[in-house]
Amino acid sequence: MKIDTPVGPARAVPTTAVDARATLVLGHGAGGGIQAPDLVVLARELPKRGVSVVLVEQPWRVAGRTVSAPPATLDRGWLAVIEELAIGTPLVVGGRSAGARVACRTAVASGALGVVALAFPLHPPGRPERSRLPELTGAGVPTLVIQGTGDTFGGPAEFPPGTELRPVEGADHGFKIAKAAGVTQSAALTAVAADVGDWVDRLIPR
Repeated sequence: MKIDTPVGPARAVPTTAVDARATLVLGHGAGGGIQAPDLVVLARELPKRGVSVVLVEQPWRVAGRTVSAPPATLDRGWLAVIEELAIGTPLVVGGRSAGARVACRTAVASGALGVVALAFPLHPPGRPERSRLPELTGAGVPTLVIQGTGDTFGGPAEFPPGTELRPVEGADHGFKIAKAAGVTQSAALTAVAADVGDWVDRLIPR
């Protein structure tokens, strides 16, 4: 469904759980949309566990542009979508890559109880001095990071002690699994969904 925001129309695609006890709203990255495989799997698997999932396509993407909007614009669009959705269950927000950054920056303002950060871009590839860690640590709510061991935007070992993090063995920034990892793409993404579901269960007990 289309949702008007101050920065243009966004699109929300909900998958509603029967007797939902929580809702996870997820945004996409700067290089792709809500068809990203990890987002699709979460939208398929989590409703089976009583967690509704809403995938949000940012206005710049809906408008057909190929370059992401600036952070402040992304945040305004995101918060407008959250408000319009008027979610009636406990809210968890998240996203992949740039979408994870948006969720972290706006977590408190959105009223979320937690953040799921998929492939958080800790720094640009090869530029560890340009750290985005303050966005993650400043979320203000419990945060789960799901990170590929081969992510050039920051591997699991680059996150500080105390980060709640689940590594995805052999995965790159898009969670594409290397053949040497010994696990199929489908199995790896199903495991990601299980990790997220388990974490939401602890955050919002049944």
